[in-house]
Amino acid sequence: MGRLFGTDGVRGMANKDLTAELALDLSVAVAHELGGRGAFGGRRATAVVGRDPRASGEFLGSAVMAGFASAGVDVLDAGVLPTPAIAYLTMRLTAEMGAMLSASHNAMPDNGIKYFSTGGNKLADDLEDRIAERMGAEWERPTGAAVGRIRPFPQGAEFYMEHLRSAVPERLDGLHVVIDGAHGAASHVAPEVFQRAGARVDVIGGDPSGLNINDGHGSTHLEPLQRAVLDRGADMGVALDGDADRCLAVDAEGQVVDGDQIMAVLAVDRQGRGTLTDSTLVATVMSNLGLLQAMEQRGITVVQTAVGDRYVLEELRRRGLSLGGEQSGHVIMLDHGTTGDGVLTALSLAAGVVNAEKPLAELAAIMQRLPQVLINVKDVDKHALDTDAGVREAVADVESQLGDGGRVLLRRSGTEPLVRVMVEAPTAEEAQRCAEHLAAVVTERLSLS
Repeated sequence: MGRLFGTDGVRGMANKDLTAELALDLSVAVAHELGGRGAFGGRRATAVVGRDPRASGEFLGSAVMAGFASAGVDVLDAGVLPTPAIAYLTMRLTAEMGAMLSASHNAMPDNGIKYFSTGGNKLADDLEDRIAERMGAEWERPTGAAVGRIRPFPQGAEFYMEHLRSAVPERLDGLHVVIDGAHGAASHVAPEVFQRAGARVDVIGGDPSGLNINDGHGSTHLEPLQRAVLDRGADMGVALDGDADRCLAVDAEGQVVDGDQIMAVLAVDRQGRGTLTDSTLVATVMSNLGLLQAMEQRGITVVQTAVGDRYVLEELRRRGLSLGGEQSGHVIMLDHGTTGDGVLTALSLAAGVVNAEKPLAELAAIMQRLPQVLINVKDVDKHALDTDAGVREAVADVESQLGDGGRVLLRRSGTEPLVRVMVEAPTAEEAQRCAEHLAAVVTERLSLS
């Protein structure tokens, strides 16, 4: 049996893989592992719980809260809010734990549970393993006044929006922004906080029904936002995903501004303000070579990690840095939050446009994206990737051909017998040719058939 926890909590098809029974039992185990008050004083443990609007979050959220309360934990039900809001509230309220019901950018039938420890931090691997081991164990159930109480916490949205305005206090007067809320968790708070900052706001993907989250909208479906920005003559557009922990953008010309370009804009802006710690940005190995080149030209160091925002966060903490993220639009500003925050990213990007008095297209042009081709090679012995001489020789040959003008990356899938071949090159044709060649070598050398 594989690990219960994946790369970002527990996720699966709601009511099939992720059931109410599993959600309840899991939350009991989380409560037992995280529920000691320790240095926090005499009152019993508290949990903050939120969800995105998908229909299954209604019964799964109830199960999570029931699990916490049955284990003697008091629960604050924050309702529909973004993932970073729940992380922030867990920190602000000094709660021992938090839980967010969301499958992020996945389609509506899926759902997931992300847990936070005190301080609003995602759980480390060893802590997740201890929680999994606790499931099904015998435990002494509290009774009477010892059971947890569940109370609504509607003021959580206001606390979160105040936090966002404090983090990005700049006025956005005169800026016309289209926001695509993905019919998700930030459909209300994102437009509201932009309007409070003075921006003129148009909203698409802002009518969650419980069944339409991520359906043709959001950061994985940018075409509606591109059309809306052009049709409405907006200065820029921002697209969130279902739980609003990531953000991509569109400039006034309808061109996509991806996570690498957003990080480049924010890094240069922070460098100018003196708030980019150690003049260093943290990115993953999948970030485009163009980002590394642009940062080098501006005296900014880029530290690269494995793919996944949790690895970016670990490196930020280890080095005491302030800014990092992924090409997908997960951007972490460690001086303002413990996780990726799409609304905070969008506000910061908009503030950068206003402060620079330049259009987003001009700011994003500091980074030139190299054409990138990714091929997934299936049914191969991924564990032989690093040791096969033929694969190593083929990679070395392609790297020699590309020189400083391109890049090669071969990665093993964490869950499948699959190798990902990524090539960046000066032209799309060269990137495609090199990627196909390496994929053929991997297939020939490592095939399981």
